[in-house]
Amino acid sequence: MENVITLQHEGANLVGSIFVPAGPGPHPAVMVMHTAQGTGPLTLHAARKLAELGYIALATDMFGDGVYNPTDITAITACFSPFHDPDLIRARTLAWFETLKSRPEVDPARIAAIGYCFGGQCVLELARAGADVKAVVSYHGLLTTNRPAQRETLKAQVVAYNGALDPNAPPAHTAQFRQEMIDAAAKWHITEFGNSYHGFTDVDSGCLPLPGIAYDPLADAISWAGTLALLKTLL
Repeated sequence: MENVITLQHEGANLVGSIFVPAGPGPHPAVMVMHTAQGTGPLTLHAARKLAELGYIALATDMFGDGVYNPTDITAITACFSPFHDPDLIRARTLAWFETLKSRPEVDPARIAAIGYCFGGQCVLELARAGADVKAVVSYHGLLTTNRPAQRETLKAQVVAYNGALDPNAPPAHTAQFRQEMIDAAAKWHITEFGNSYHGFTDVDSGCLPLPGIAYDPLADAISWAGTLALLKTLL
């Protein structure tokens, strides 16, 4: 069952979609966070698949009004630019997390979050903020932050899947992320796909007129299988 879910946050009217599996709850739950393009087919498809597997899945909206800009770079940039502020990313992602956690059909002790591109950055910041989330999974997300994880606050298992040829996650950023996780004594792993670029999970990634972006069916399949194994183990 799919329903619209709204959230007001700092003047923005956020419009997400929540997918509830059949059967009695409370259910484990997964936040699904969108790319810099906004809420689109990639995240909605992932949320539906998770609901079919028995998870409540919340496809969030970070920009407002459920906006989706598949190819308009100017519109994408306008939506994304306020989120260079990590405090805004954390506050809005935490607001969605608390909204999901408070729902009666959700088991608040069994929540994870996954995110694509910008959404990957969002779920990493959710973990860094110390949210009581079991795991976060970032697919081709930005790995760096100016507010690194702290050993006394980080609770989540942290997982990142990245393409080694992703211009948004060069080797220096990967190394910085690894050291951040080590310093925070995190439970973590990162998987790099040697011949993959940014957007490797998105079959429509070639529509964006930007270099260094390409779908990779093998990296997509492996990262999804790893995610399902993680969720089955932890939730």
